[in-house]
Amino acid sequence: MVQSQALDRTFSALADPTRREILERLSAGPASVSELARPTGLSLPGLLKHIRVLEEADLVATQKRGRIRECRLGPGDMDEATHWIERQRQLWERRFDRLEALVERRNDVTPKGGASSRGMRGAAPPVDRDRRGEM
Repeated sequence: MVQSQALDRTFSALADPTRREILERLSAGPASVSELARPTGLSLPGLLKHIRVLEEADLVATQKRGRIRECRLGPGDMDEATHWIERQRQLWERRFDRLEALVERRNDVTPKGGASSRGMRGAAPPVDRDRRGEM
């Protein structure tokens, strides 16, 4: 349960484009809250809310130096999120491989030179020109 909560916090933090932008900026090195707010156009209180979410996920650490709050990438890593994503990717690849095999088996059963009766389902019936009338 604790791991799940940490994973939830990480994905929640990464779900917002502003927070992803903050992380990208901090990957180049520490920055003050003011420096982070400038390109986003957010107010300092608005940006601090994003910083708090990132701090709760351990993705960002802040330190107050005089009147300036400096932010840097936090001690948390994204290994757990990376492992979860990789497990999901492998699961979906296996599902798609099974689907592909099923489609290939069905294509091998389809009569040559024409569509199977299933392929004709939903096709419009032939138009009877005599009943249609001329327009």
